[in-house]
Amino acid sequence: MSRLRPSISRRGPLVLAACGTLLGSATLFAADDDPGKVLAAFQQQAQAVFEKCGSAVVRIEASDAHGRLAGTGFFIDPNGTLYTSYSVGGESQNITVEFRGERQVATRLVSDIRSGIALLKIEAETPFLTVGHTRDLAIASPVIALGYPQALPLTPAFGTVAGFDGQYGGRFFATTHLRVNVPVQRGEGGAPLLNTKGEVVGILISMLDAGSASFVLPIEAAEKVRMDFTRFREVRPGWIGMHVKAADAAAGGSTARIEEVVGDGPAQKAGLQAGDILLQVGARKITVPEDVLDASFFLTAEDATSVRVVRDGRVVEMQIQPTDPPNADRVALPASDPSPLRLQGLRVNN
Repeated sequence: MSRLRPSISRRGPLVLAACGTLLGSATLFAADDDPGKVLAAFQQQAQAVFEKCGSAVVRIEASDAHGRLAGTGFFIDPNGTLYTSYSVGGESQNITVEFRGERQVATRLVSDIRSGIALLKIEAETPFLTVGHTRDLAIASPVIALGYPQALPLTPAFGTVAGFDGQYGGRFFATTHLRVNVPVQRGEGGAPLLNTKGEVVGILISMLDAGSASFVLPIEAAEKVRMDFTRFREVRPGWIGMHVKAADAAAGGSTARIEEVVGDGPAQKAGLQAGDILLQVGARKITVPEDVLDASFFLTAEDATSVRVVRDGRVVEMQIQPTDPPNADRVALPASDPSPLRLQGLRVNN
């Protein structure tokens, strides 16, 4: 996010295509390649990503109580829908998007402080980025960010995946974030993180260590927010009503022990009990308490899901139907709240 007045970036003709479909999958190097060949191959692929995907990345301007804002966003469909960070589009006013050399008024569809993103829309046919999968990434996977730093033109930044983190500085994220060794400057909040195929795998949410690295929301988490909006016109986090604590010993490969179930909540109604060791929530395998938080982010109110636990040495599977959080804002968690866990009805004690 930047408060510097950005320059207008002019682009070439509009291409109504998903940029990821225009890029072939490339093998960057073989085991016997020398370092020079490796760097040359990566440079060629990175340039292809920049050229094919840059038209779907835009500068965003807005205003808030402190003045003008500038950030980055990217189109996710051909109808003008785009992602940006919450800091840029979540609570601001007078939002405009620079597209094809013109400033267009943007409408905010939804903002979700829990995930740190906002979904905007302009009335135009647009190029768009295709969605990749973070499961295909590993430590040291090469990634590329495209953003508008300060008042400068669209700029690529290169780096690697450094970690998959559920917390930082004593605070839990609402879901596991990518930590990437990609330098970030003001104005690049909301920029897409791309793999070497040109597929978007995340959204830059916050900088780390004075901008030398950054935390990135996985694209799957952003798509969960967008899917909720498409279905319900709002974000619908699923509340399950249980507290989880680390067990003294693992059972079934997991230490995520249910410490308490909330009375008359979804967990109790499904038959979950204190002392159960969680093995799986929905499609996500559970090994430690933090995994429950990550799995819970993807639950949707009113959508039943399966839960598997170890109880008295036996594996038990049951169905649970999450609900809207009781007495809580469905969409946003107050920024001052030190724990995003409350919105999922979870409390993790280490």
